[in-house]
Amino acid sequence: MQQIRASVAGEFDQVNQLIIQQLQSNVPLVENVGHYIVDAGGKRMRPLLTLLTAKALGACSAGHVTFAAVIEFIHTATLLHDDVVDVSQLRRGRPTANSEFGNASSVLVGDFLYTRAFQLMVQLDNIEILQHMADTTNTIAEGEVLQLTRAGNAGTTEQDYIDIITRKTAVLFAAACYGAAVLSGTDAVQAESLRRFGLHLGLAFQMIDDMLDYAGDADTMGKNVGDDLREGKVTLPLIHILRTGTADEQALVQRAITERSAAELDAISEAVRRCAAIDYTRERAREHHDLAVAALAGLPAGPALEALQQLTRLSIERDH
Repeated sequence: MQQIRASVAGEFDQVNQLIIQQLQSNVPLVENVGHYIVDAGGKRMRPLLTLLTAKALGACSAGHVTFAAVIEFIHTATLLHDDVVDVSQLRRGRPTANSEFGNASSVLVGDFLYTRAFQLMVQLDNIEILQHMADTTNTIAEGEVLQLTRAGNAGTTEQDYIDIITRKTAVLFAAACYGAAVLSGTDAVQAESLRRFGLHLGLAFQMIDDMLDYAGDADTMGKNVGDDLREGKVTLPLIHILRTGTADEQALVQRAITERSAAELDAISEAVRRCAAIDYTRERAREHHDLAVAALAGLPAGPALEALQQLTRLSIERDH
């Protein structure tokens, strides 16, 4: 990631400084919870996408730095809300904000981050971006509700799964790139290509994330392995077992999903391997990786384009 950030290192530091500045509040708890989750680090992939897209199109402006902070605030708000809904206890290798400060504080500070993001967007004075981000944030909220309604439902199809992760994850990746293109003043065709790039990158990224819940380990990932099962989430590895596994394997997975239990995680992880669900998920992620790379075809050669290509490759080769 350090190598990928190199071409926008200065701008990336400006984004981090702006985030810290914009966390200031007259209410101490807002700052405490906000700093707790922001200081935990993370890949910062979404704001990085904004900066790299801008650099690939010519240069990063102050507006791009502001927009990158907007993207990170919206992402962080979704994490705060997700962890409350999912009753998660571990994120990025340490207790979640809701574990440390309580559910009410996490939800309300998440609301603060959403509204702070829109305050920053108003400063950009760009109605197209404001409209697009309003639509994007609404879509993310719909995705959260859709995932909640499908939790514990072993009849969830692969198309249902794609719809959920498109709304929950991929649309913010897409918005990070599309907004950067709009701020750069590029034409509508190029902006749409970059939106598609972000969308397919986000889909590949989430598929690998879901795969790692059965192929990774807690220390490497910074979260508890098996969380998806405990939350009743029907992800692609499980869908593959439900389609191709033996009757016993299908019954095992159905029981775990409907009971929202990770009690038989070891047996399910073994079934995931036996049914080649890891390979299947990687293959589907690779398809979206290839579509993402193809969408970059109109960008000029240079360090920023190479960084975007490396970031896309990293999305499917990572182990956390």
